[in-house]
Amino acid sequence: MSIFTTPLPLSLYVHIPWCVRKCPYCDFNSHEMKNSLPEEIYLSALLQELDNRLPLIENRPIISIFFGGGTPSLFSPNTIERILDGVSQRIAVHSPIEITLEANPGTIDQVNFRDFYHAGINRLSLGIQSLQNDKLKTLGRIHDRKNAMQAIEIAKNAGFNNFNLDLMYGLPSQTIDDALHDMETALTFEPTHLSWYQLTIEPNTLFYRQTPILPTDDVIWEMQLAGQQLLKASGFEQYEVSAYSQPTKQCVHNLNYWQFGDYLGIGAGAHSKITHVKTGEVIRFAQVRHPKDYLDPAKRQPMNGKTIQENDLIFEFMLNALRLTHGVPVTLFTQRTGLPLQHIQPILDAAVQRKLIIDDPTHICPSETGARFLNDLTTMFL
Repeated sequence: MSIFTTPLPLSLYVHIPWCVRKCPYCDFNSHEMKNSLPEEIYLSALLQELDNRLPLIENRPIISIFFGGGTPSLFSPNTIERILDGVSQRIAVHSPIEITLEANPGTIDQVNFRDFYHAGINRLSLGIQSLQNDKLKTLGRIHDRKNAMQAIEIAKNAGFNNFNLDLMYGLPSQTIDDALHDMETALTFEPTHLSWYQLTIEPNTLFYRQTPILPTDDVIWEMQLAGQQLLKASGFEQYEVSAYSQPTKQCVHNLNYWQFGDYLGIGAGAHSKITHVKTGEVIRFAQVRHPKDYLDPAKRQPMNGKTIQENDLIFEFMLNALRLTHGVPVTLFTQRTGLPLQHIQPILDAAVQRKLIIDDPTHICPSETGARFLNDLTTMFL
């Protein structure tokens, strides 16, 4: 019998899979656009998929919407608005709701930003990555420093007072001073959120096949510490491994992922995790990855998914929750997995003994050592 008492919070993710050019470090489901984008056909496919998924979410309201990619800002504001209208006609929407759009500084002009704002987008995530032209060239970005800074100003002038900037560190030939200069410049624009993350070399990327020379691990560690100190001094709180925000400006959508809430994904390659309160089943499913297949109704995936088994459920919960700097209440484990805490208590005790988790019976929180050796900590729950 299920021990869930209330539905989990639910977010909606909309994947727009096209980009102008594939970056050499990117392992996301993104595809270079060859011709004009099939916005009208894709819009229709998204709403058809949403209709098919509605029985799964059982009239639950959504707390956030996130347009990710690819480069969602390649779509016209009118298409984005029509997607949002289609969603609101089908699903109850929590008010107020956070609606985020990822945008590439190289694909935006002032009219677009203003129209995205009027379409209902109330949070932007700008993929800056660096503010140094040589680093941007190495990363294969289509914008330069000037484009990036102009895009931020345009966004602010369009009315966006809640926006994230993506920055990377550990880049080829990057020094600690380089990384700090990027951050100091970004902070002058008064973002409410920063995603500051280390460049990692992922399989199936150009960088994996032609790996550039990166800074040493010791330099990257010093870079991370120096950046964290600067962010803290600037009023930003680190609340996740690579996420920093001004007070009350955490990303609602991503926080729901890390707290093991539910999410419905629509679009090519989109993933979903849905919990059935009555049965206790946690189901995960994914859509076909290639846009060409997604636009073919015969190849688009039906509603069938895979039930997450108990061991995987435990690991996935901990994999997400332990990324949070302040952890989660112990009660959240049962609320989000339907399993009693006794299932993991011996492992928690062992992690406390190894000083990887803080000794607090009411909270599951990584220690400073646990946060540094997060892989070691999370694998304890496999």
